Amino acid sequence: MELAEADPKGLVRESYRIEGITPGECRSIFMDWALSIPVGRSVPDAVRVLIATYALPEPGHPMSAVLQQALTKPDAPRRRGGRIGRQGLTG
Repeated sequence: MELAEADPKGLVRESYRIEGITPGECRSIFMDWALSIPVGRSVPDAVRVLIATYALPEPGHPMSAVLQQALTKPDAPRRRGGRIGRQGLTG
C-alpha cells in the first residue's frame, strides 16, 4: 500500500507536525483517520505503512504510541459467571 492510500487526507502526517499534541488529541485524529480509509482497504496494512513512515523516525511522539496500539489485538472478552454475570441480562 502506498502512503497516499494509507493517509489519504494527510491527517496522520499533520499530527506529527503539531507541537505539544496530546495523546488524547492523537486518538481523536486517529479516529478521524480510520473513518477516512475507503471500505475494502486493509486498516492494519495502512497502519503499518504509517508506522514505517512516521512512527519509526519519531518513536517518542504520542501518535507513534497510538499507531502501535492500533495493531495490538484487544483482550478476549471474559464471561462473568454467577449472579453478577446474569444481572446484565435480566435487567
